Amino acid sequence: MRISVIGCGYLGATHAACLAALGHEVVGIDVEEAKIQTLRSGKAPFYEPGLNELLQKNNERLRWSTELADAASCSIHFLAVGTPQGQQGLDLSALESVVRGLAGVLQGEDHLIVGKSTVPPGTAAHLESLCDIEVAWNPEFLRETRGVEDTLRPSRIVIGARTARADQLLRELWAVPIGRGCPVVSCDRETAEMVKLASNAFLATKLSFINAIGNVCVEVGADTSTLAKAMGLDPRIGQKFMHAGLGFGGGCLPKDIRGLGHIAEEVGATSAVGLLRHVDAVNARQRQRAIEGLGDVRGKRVAVLGTAFKAGTDDTRDSPAIDVASQIKAAGGTPCSYDPMAPCDVDKLEAALRGAHGVVIATEWREFAMIDPAWARGLVVEPLVVDARGVLDKGAWQAAGWKVVRLA
Repeated sequence: MRISVIGCGYLGATHAACLAALGHEVVGIDVEEAKIQTLRSGKAPFYEPGLNELLQKNNERLRWSTELADAASCSIHFLAVGTPQGQQGLDLSALESVVRGLAGVLQGEDHLIVGKSTVPPGTAAHLESLCDIEVAWNPEFLRETRGVEDTLRPSRIVIGARTARADQLLRELWAVPIGRGCPVVSCDRETAEMVKLASNAFLATKLSFINAIGNVCVEVGADTSTLAKAMGLDPRIGQKFMHAGLGFGGGCLPKDIRGLGHIAEEVGATSAVGLLRHVDAVNARQRQRAIEGLGDVRGKRVAVLGTAFKAGTDDTRDSPAIDVASQIKAAGGTPCSYDPMAPCDVDKLEAALRGAHGVVIATEWREFAMIDPAWARGLVVEPLVVDARGVLDKGAWQAAGWKVVRLA
């Protein structure tokens, strides 16, 4: 099949490369010239394990362009542009602009537009009214640092289509993973649009739940990690998303729970509104608890270890680590950040630690778990560490003279 992917950020570039790996002819389109030039060179403009290799290996089936007109030679058109959180919910203006543009360049009746972005229910029908081209929804379920794997070997494929033709086209497009036994859920478009929002809201809820329970554990002397492990052995609960700490961030979970909360408020689903607001509030509270663990930071230098929202990526969108650094600064302290991959203040761990009156482990990089506490003790002014990700050997650090504060 000949496919266009409009929007070549994290989702779009990964999606385009994976579709090419599945044997399709793909053109990726984005308005940013620098991004397109990077992709043409066989490199991604962001870090994602395995993506550069995929781009280079499938180069003959991949084209990159800044011109929407280059989509005209394709029959299926994936929308992978952003839907940022706005004052009135998720902002659909970029999607609307792309669809209007496609309406001006696509000829004939054989085209299908397919949404990948996170949107409120009713978006596909709305976009279809703008272009008179059928719009289906095939939500993505990518995890950053696992994007290639999640696209090539998805846990499920959800197809929201108005017609049997659209459903069949998407089943043909995903024939390889379907042939491997990947479950397919065919449904109406509104359900497909809701699936992604509801899935992310559930994951966020699970994280806020274990953080809230972790707060109780701290007060009663229970071990949160052991509790989470024991709970997770119940197959109804599972081990994933049960790690208490600084909370969630990134470009999806925070945005999606707020977007879903706005939708719930619009339709008067007050129980959902209250639940989602509380999930968000618990998450924000974890960041504040990290600051409280440092005590008075006025006039003090604090090493913030990590700026990425999680380990394995250079993505700092809605990063808890960045938020913690900002709160330290607002409280009169001087944060100094180090991250092995994401943008930060200094390029060496030692430089961040030297002269610090406190340390926050804000991203769960293995490098931080492997720090020699005796070595680090010789660099800091005050041996106080807030292990906001639960990665340190508390006993070893205490034996080296550190005060160790955990959030859960």
